[in-house]
Formats: sequence, structure tokens, C-alpha cells
Amino acid sequence: MLITSIGQGLLWAPLVIGVFITFRILDIPDLTTEGSFPLGAAVTVSAMLSGQSAVTASLLGFLAGCVAGWVTGILDTKLHMPSLLAGILTMTGLYSVNMHIMGKSNVPLLSQKVLTNYLPATWSVDLQTIVVGALVTGVVVAVLIWLFKTRLGLSLMATGNNAAMSSANGIYTDRMVIIGYMVSNGCIALSGALIAQSNGYADIGMGIGTIVIGLASVLVGEIFLRGRQIWLRLSAMVLGAIIYRYLLTVAMGLGFPVDDLKILSAGILVIVICLPIIRNKYRTRQQLKRYLKQLGADEHEAEPISSLKRQASPEGLLSRDTK
Repeated sequence: MLITSIGQGLLWAPLVIGVFITFRILDIPDLTTEGSFPLGAAVTVSAMLSGQSAVTASLLGFLAGCVAGWVTGILDTKLHMPSLLAGILTMTGLYSVNMHIMGKSNVPLLSQKVLTNYLPATWSVDLQTIVVGALVTGVVVAVLIWLFKTRLGLSLMATGNNAAMSSANGIYTDRMVIIGYMVSNGCIALSGALIAQSNGYADIGMGIGTIVIGLASVLVGEIFLRGRQIWLRLSAMVLGAIIYRYLLTVAMGLGFPVDDLKILSAGILVIVICLPIIRNKYRTRQQLKRYLKQLGADEHEAEPISSLKRQASPEGLLSRDTK
């Protein structure tokens, strides 16, 4: 169960990293996720059926996701649409695009060679999945760590932190936002390409609920692994994807039907959102109780001291003498 969760979590990790870029780095709620994920799967499977290798097809899926992110970025920055609406419009348009790419709602991979087929056949399926997922996710994390150390990456993070100040310092914030959308949706589409090869098919509805999966994994990763360094934050996203898949696997092992996975995903997201709020409220109450207790003790100790000061004050002695 754990081994399977690790393999599947590594395949979903690029999607979580993509959601992290828009949600945490740019501070933008991007719903393009639910369109770019099946777009990566559709392009990859169609390219493989036309004779392309799995590596080339996966790269094409990544580039298709970048194009989808570019469209959302243009709607957001140049046409000045709200980011939420821009993502919804792109997601809606991608449904028809994906249907045209695949030709039908479900396209299976027949005898095409997927990425796991490049590994020794004696290895188990779970081991092959872990190796492929670790290699692809490792490359994505390494490239992003390098990117966020460059001037471009620093400008991207600065735009997400304070767009007005970044613009005042000469950063083209619209360009940074578009690049952020492209990198994010490229990673999401790459995850769709990996999942399609793992499942053996691309489906028009496989993107439904992916934004919930991504957000839940982001929040789970931030609970278990905290830090300000970019490599630590990206590692938290990978860990969050693995833990999230493990939670779903445990839920299915307890007897939950597959049809309830979406509501389980929503439930996990509600829990991981509420846990920090409840924890902060509990800590605040405990700190307030300790403060009030300490304040009460200080006042109790101060009462006899203040009475002695009043008795021995020069003003009191002077008043008695005058009388």
C-alpha cells in the first residue's frame, strides 16, 4: 500500500508543484488546472499513437500545458480579466480542444511503449512507477530550484509578494505573471502525461477535481514540512503528494467505493484547511490564559507592596505632622 502510494504520489507531484507556483508563489487561484491536466494526457497519448516516443510525447504534453498557461496569462494581464474568471474560461475552452485532439472521450494506449517500458521488465510495476516518477519529479524540482535562483525566478517571486513594488523597481510584472502561468500549467500537463501512461488511457473527464487534489496536497505538505528555502518548499510539495495519495489508498482499503474519491478529496482539503485554524485558536487561548494567570499573580503580589508604600510615603508622614 505504501509503495503504491509513493509511486502514484511521485506521478502526481508535478501537478502539486504547478498548483504551488500559482497558489503560493504568484498568489493566484488558477482553475486552468482542470483543463491543462487532461490536455497533457490528450496530447501525449495522441502523439504516442501517431508514432512518437514516450519521451517526446511527454515533452509535447508539457509544451501544450505551457500554451494553455500562456492563454490564461494573456486573459489575466492583457485583457484585465479576474484571474479566477480567466482560468475558468481557459478550462472551459480546453474541453473542446481536448475532444478535438483525441477525437473521442476516451483514447486507450494499445501496444505503445510508455516510460516504464524503458526499465528492466523484471522489475515490479510499483518499482518502475517509483523510478519513473522520481526521475521526472527530480528533474522538475532541480530545474525549478535553478530557475528561482536566477534573476527571472527572483523577479517571479517578487511579483507574487508585491506586484506594485516590483513594478516600481523595473520588473515587468505582467510578463512574470504570464511566465508563472506557463511554468505552472506545463508541470500540471506533464503530470497528466505521466498519469495517462500509468493508467494506459487518456479520458476527457480525468481533470475533474484535480485542483482540489493539488490544493490538498500543497496544504498537507506544508503541515509536515515547513521552511522558507525554495528547495524545502518544493520537497514539501512532493511529500504532500505522496501523503495525500496514501490517505486515499487507506480510505479505499477501509471499504470506501471508488465513486467516493472526490468527496474524500474534498473532505481531506477541509480538514487540512481547518487544522491550522483550530491549532492557532487553541494556542492563542492557551497563551491568553497564561498571560491572565500571570497578570493576576502580579497584581496579587503588588497589593501588599503598594499598601506598605502608602503607609511609609513622605506625604502621609507630612499630613500627620501638619495635623
